[in-house]
Amino acid sequence: MFTGIIQAVGEVAAMQPSGGDLRLRIHTGKLDLGDVALGDSICTNGVCLTVIELPGDGYWADVSVESLNFTTLGDLKPGSKVNLEKALTPASRLGGHIVSGHVDGVGEVVSLHEDARSIRFVLRAPDDLARYIAHKGSITVDGTSLTVNAVNGAEFDLNIIPQTMAETVFGDYQPGTRVNLEVDVIARYLERLMQGDDAAKPGAGSLSMATLAENGFLK
Repeated sequence: MFTGIIQAVGEVAAMQPSGGDLRLRIHTGKLDLGDVALGDSICTNGVCLTVIELPGDGYWADVSVESLNFTTLGDLKPGSKVNLEKALTPASRLGGHIVSGHVDGVGEVVSLHEDARSIRFVLRAPDDLARYIAHKGSITVDGTSLTVNAVNGAEFDLNIIPQTMAETVFGDYQPGTRVNLEVDVIARYLERLMQGDDAAKPGAGSLSMATLAENGFLK
């Protein structure tokens, strides 16, 4: 688990195809690896990756086909910058929100403009994630915990302060940039719980008005 508070910006040092998967080497820059051991997790642009080697200046991780298909890790190339966060501990401050590192979908930067000293970003989420994104709710973008300022259909606004621009990969975003999105984990579980007994039926998907009524949530 993570908090969505980025600890360092790293850089892709090498990418090695391996049997249909990918081995990824990350230079971690200022990230302190003194307490990281083999098998630990590091959130890399919002994706929870397992450390398989520690060469001293970073780490190697295996990226599965699943991750390549459903995140932006396959878009990376040597020199690409990535947001990094080590897994939280019981003593960690939860400065952002609970982040699992399990990406729900890939969104896209629609536009950005100056808003006083901040930058206002508009991003578009996949249609099937729009129902989880709420005004003043939390969302994770490339591993960064952020507050949603406004929602319009599948598009949502973010206000990025100078500190976040300087200490994350947001400074590299342009219209068309693809980003990893993780919605609030509470929203995902709440939807599943509200399905009631229907959740056990094969093919159970998103909530419907009929399902809500059958389980007593509507009159």
